[in-house]
Amino acid sequence: MDTYAIFKLVDVHIKKIVLRELKSYERKLFPHLSHNSESEMQNEDTMTSEEIKPDNDASEGVLKITLHVLKEMGQREIANKLEKHIYGELDVCQRKLRHKLKKFEYIYEGVAQHGTQTLLNKVYTELYITEGVGGTVNNEHEVRLIEAANRRRTTEDKPIKCEEIFQPLHEQDRFIRTVLTKGISGIGKTISVQKFNLEWAEGRVNQDIQLLINLPFRELNLMKERLFTLTQLLQHFLAEAKESGISNFGKYKVMLIFDGLDECRLPLAFDLNKPCRCDSEPASVDELLTNLIQGNLLPSANIWITSRPAAANRIPVVLIDRVTEIRGFNDPKKEEYFRKKISDQNMACKVISHVKSTRSLHIMCHIPVFSWITATVLQRILEQTERKRKQDDGVTGEMPKTLTQMYTDFLVYNSLIRTRKYSEEQEEPPAQEKMDEEMILKLGKLAFEHLMKGVFTQISQNDCGFYREMVYCFVHLSIQEYFAAMFIFHRFICFNQNLLEPHKTIIDHEAPSEATSLLKSAVDKALRSENGHLDLFLRFLLGLSQTSNQILLKSVLTTMECSSQRNEEIAEYIKDKIRQNLSPERCINLFHCLNELNDQCLLEEIQKYLCSGCLSEIQLSPSLWSALVFVLLTAKEELDEFDLRKYSRSEEGLLRLLPVIKESRVALLKECSLTEKSCKLIGDVLSNSYLKELDLNDNDLQDSGVELLSTGLASPTCQLEKLRLQFCGITEIGCGHLATALKANPSHLKELDLSYNHPGQRGEELLSCLQRDIEHLTVRLNGNAECYLKSSLKKYVCELTLDVNTAHSNLSLSEDKKKMTRMESVQPYPDSPERFTDWGQVLSKEGLHARHYWEVEWTGEWTGVGVAYKGISRKEKGNECVLGYNDKSWSLRYCRGKYSTLFNKSDADISVPYFHSKRIGVFLDWPAGTLSFYAVSPNAMTHLHTFHTEFSEPLYPGFRLGFPDSSLILCQPEYP
Repeated sequence: MDTYAIFKLVDVHIKKIVLRELKSYERKLFPHLSHNSESEMQNEDTMTSEEIKPDNDASEGVLKITLHVLKEMGQREIANKLEKHIYGELDVCQRKLRHKLKKFEYIYEGVAQHGTQTLLNKVYTELYITEGVGGTVNNEHEVRLIEAANRRRTTEDKPIKCEEIFQPLHEQDRFIRTVLTKGISGIGKTISVQKFNLEWAEGRVNQDIQLLINLPFRELNLMKERLFTLTQLLQHFLAEAKESGISNFGKYKVMLIFDGLDECRLPLAFDLNKPCRCDSEPASVDELLTNLIQGNLLPSANIWITSRPAAANRIPVVLIDRVTEIRGFNDPKKEEYFRKKISDQNMACKVISHVKSTRSLHIMCHIPVFSWITATVLQRILEQTERKRKQDDGVTGEMPKTLTQMYTDFLVYNSLIRTRKYSEEQEEPPAQEKMDEEMILKLGKLAFEHLMKGVFTQISQNDCGFYREMVYCFVHLSIQEYFAAMFIFHRFICFNQNLLEPHKTIIDHEAPSEATSLLKSAVDKALRSENGHLDLFLRFLLGLSQTSNQILLKSVLTTMECSSQRNEEIAEYIKDKIRQNLSPERCINLFHCLNELNDQCLLEEIQKYLCSGCLSEIQLSPSLWSALVFVLLTAKEELDEFDLRKYSRSEEGLLRLLPVIKESRVALLKECSLTEKSCKLIGDVLSNSYLKELDLNDNDLQDSGVELLSTGLASPTCQLEKLRLQFCGITEIGCGHLATALKANPSHLKELDLSYNHPGQRGEELLSCLQRDIEHLTVRLNGNAECYLKSSLKKYVCELTLDVNTAHSNLSLSEDKKKMTRMESVQPYPDSPERFTDWGQVLSKEGLHARHYWEVEWTGEWTGVGVAYKGISRKEKGNECVLGYNDKSWSLRYCRGKYSTLFNKSDADISVPYFHSKRIGVFLDWPAGTLSFYAVSPNAMTHLHTFHTEFSEPLYPGFRLGFPDSSLILCQPEYP
């Protein structure tokens, strides 16, 4: 058979296959019109004989052709009906939906233009998503939030993959219906939604979900005046459902994604909207949304909501099953992104190295958009350097080290994208150059005006430049702030106008090139901002006052004049503000501003104190306190454990360093002379931090302080796991406050140490019940008695008298036997078998065997205070007679500012606060077998150490002086 005959036969077979399928479609669509005779049916059956075997691929092909032709004929309704009959409504809808969602295979990274899309999988780098904290409202500038996130230790967090956000963690057993994902602008919320859609469409994840419906709040805003049934609303956003005939969404596993809660202009009136449980009942979009989130409609559906932090509280906490937080790139992922983005790996290594060396850039690179900006700018600069020549755009090969330098380079780069369409020989027409400059300034004006109103600017379709969609917004809030700063600076330099103080007249003879007055106005205005929304704007404005940035900017704004700004005056103005006891957050931003001016004086000074190791002994000025906070919060090391004693053992130190404590995982605040006043501050920290462990041992908090502390513990956002409150003066009243707080928030605390307080029987019962009710909680109540209330120690004060018969011959005793002095000369004491002959020691006359308290104060740098049995050796050479160097005595030794404990030849250093006075309180609880030492200051007592043993005979207080001209006195207690 020749080729022609073969194709004639193929033609016959194709026609038969098509005819067979068309007849089949006709019977499915129009069964009431089907009146085929038996012969016709037999003829059709003949076509499916062995001559033409049924083939799924052939049938599928004919169906596609048929559907295409029907749609081309305008018969879409018949096409949809046919497809539904063949596949079923769900299969038809899924096929079309998966095909549509394949569009997410490409992304417009940053500000890429049409035609330069990037494959998502090519540049996508896994974001750091963690189980977050709900119920908090944070209106701070989002750059502050990312700086704070950078300081948190990630090893304790529970990372969650994007596709697993609806899956319970291994220790959880609950249905997660509604997830709220928080994250600042540009951190990757929408990209995460895009990736979720794509992986579902490709059949890789979450295949239990049958229908995936995206309802962006930006589009919902446009529908707020209209009424819909639930079915109509869902079909509007999932047209494929309407085409395939799906109207009852309740019979399918549905996931609804509401992206961009921060853009929502609907009231979301959960309390006011009427309940709606019927799919076919018309309602406003706001009513439908609130009822969907409340579970009145589609109760089995999964709901995913994304939002910037400031808007997250618009959804009531009780309606959220899980809060997740997108923190962007952690440090390894930053490097991974740069290596993916920059194909030249040597160049990628240089970019990574530079970013790591510049702390402010490294922090900002947590934001994926900023990482894209950084990669774009640094790659271009490195390419220029490698070519060993400069471009005509005025850009040198200098790598940016500040945010202003980075964004100025970015602006120049984007402006050059347009000029590159011209050949190297052809210059850009002057008219076009002027038009581009005008457009940049218009964007700057728009950015400034809306920034002053606190609006994240949207730009209309008629505008152009860096944007691609019908409704535009700056790719990140920081770019809006940069444009605003650039516009303000341009108006001041070129037109002598200070738009920050429009009603203030600028004197004509003032040089417009001197921008100090503008910068001072900006500092004042930024400090008056309630939530710091002008912080980054101020940084950019100060950065633009530097000549190096102005030279770069002049390549874009040709009308720009360069100022000869003197940094000293504005830098000193900023330092004066820092000295005015501003909030820590304000001061941190002012230090970033000084960095833009390249002024490091205060930071260098505080670094010297840190290196000296004696910071806790220095009285810091307000500006140095602020510098210390800035240094600690911007250090490269993650904030894990913070010990207040290294810096200041005082309530002032706590107040000054509160921002550092807030960002720590473990806070050691023991022995820091804290009182009720501090507890209010600490309680606030517990409500709004990631603190896991808190040590408040030996602070005189008392019940009133514990009540304030309990307010933070009761907060649902408190994540504290370990709380230590030894020696804090707590009674059954304080125990009641703690029990109430932990009943309100029983989820997190695992360890509560209340040893050495006085809870009483009632307090112990409360805590025992609490421990039974909360299985994971361990409560410690060791050594609790009334004597551990510092305020009760005065009840046990005893009168002591130094025993002259035990005094070493170099010790001179006062007439009342309350004071001893170490002399160079030997005192004329008679021989006595009880006298110490080798060490400058003395015992009291009184032997003690109950509860007793006494205090001593001394001069000199070598002192010992303790107790001994009467049988302690007196005459032996060596250390056998020394208090604490045998099994018959216990002692606390002070030597040149350091304390140590001594017993049975064993000594151990102990951490103590820095005190200018040298005064010790000693409490003996003979029946309980404890001996406690306290450092006493005018307004506080700090526990130093407690010996635990079983005493067998009366104890005699003992005292020792090591150096001549030193003295010790038994004194009346001043505290409490």
